[in-house]
Amino acid sequence: MPTISDKGALMPESPIRKLVPYAEKAYKEGKTVYHLNIGQPDIKTPQIALDAVKVHSLNILAYTRSEGSEEYRQKIANYYAKNDIYVKHDDIIVTTGGSEALLFTFGSIMDVDDEIIIPEPFYANYNGFSTASGVKVVPVISKIEDNFALPAIEEFEKLITPKTKAILICNPGNPTGYLYSKEEIQKLAAIVKKHDLFLIADEVYREFAYDGNKHYSIMQDFGLEDYAIVIDSVSKRYSMCGARIGCLVSKNKDVIKTALKFAQARLSPPTLAQIASEAALETPQSYFDEVITEYVERRNTLITELQKIEGVKVAKPKGAFYCIAELPVANSDDFAQWLLEEFDVNGETIMVAPAAGFYSTPGVGLNQIRIAYVLNKESLIKSVNILKEALKAYNN
Repeated sequence: MPTISDKGALMPESPIRKLVPYAEKAYKEGKTVYHLNIGQPDIKTPQIALDAVKVHSLNILAYTRSEGSEEYRQKIANYYAKNDIYVKHDDIIVTTGGSEALLFTFGSIMDVDDEIIIPEPFYANYNGFSTASGVKVVPVISKIEDNFALPAIEEFEKLITPKTKAILICNPGNPTGYLYSKEEIQKLAAIVKKHDLFLIADEVYREFAYDGNKHYSIMQDFGLEDYAIVIDSVSKRYSMCGARIGCLVSKNKDVIKTALKFAQARLSPPTLAQIASEAALETPQSYFDEVITEYVERRNTLITELQKIEGVKVAKPKGAFYCIAELPVANSDDFAQWLLEEFDVNGETIMVAPAAGFYSTPGVGLNQIRIAYVLNKESLIKSVNILKEALKAYNN
């Protein structure tokens, strides 16, 4: 019998999606499941984006350019300029989601067995992208006790080897909601220039910075023209996860030239989704003001309710819409499955993402979960109450 590849065997399951069969079974049993496991906002997509698809005048749904339409890329560049990020349209490659932008980046700058340093916990699919590219993740651990702040720069330098090609951050962070300060970006800029590395920043949550804090992009005034690669996406910004449109941005011409070859190999990003994404760029600031206000209220509600549960430790996010909670359980994978299979409160239960999958260090994060506060405040309060009752039952 033929066998699968070693790479396939090593490919990690998504901690966000692997429990779906158990959730579907819970539905069939008549349970209501509150989804705290996935970053799918319940915020409405801007109507201008939906209308653009409804009223398009295309007669043929044709390929677009491999790097995305020039008009759309020019409008993306204009959007960045409004955020004090100054790039040209030919510094941008439109991708099928931020995921493809990451895969193109890994393929463009790293060879098999090269290394990338990532502060953990990190977006779980970074593990998958690394495995698919034959790249080794070298983690530098940030801790819940420090609210997942960037570890000391000395911790990064200890890990740099001749195989190290890049440092990757997510800012604001998924799964922690951590927002990097200007000083932290400056420190990272200094280290990548000193050691001739790339600095990759996943900035898909750029708009979601709270409490008066400002988001700083690595494409701003940090002197990283040859070093910086930004990953971006419309998924969270406009609540358009299903559009699957993202982009890779870099002023390094060799990076763009190389990534374009990967883009050509997959032909082109989806046409209708580009139309919707281009229209979404006209979304007024009032939309984001309302969304940010809503997320801050949800965050405050969630953190306040979690802090009432004995034995639960939680870090306060400064951005995005996730938090990591540490639970009084030995194994959150087992607990998360049990929640769906065996527990409910009046026919209601919750689905969470076990946090071990957001680490690459074995055995770390086993008692943690990631919670996405993408539900309304009433549902979040119900969800935390279910979690409270579940912990009592599970530990007894």
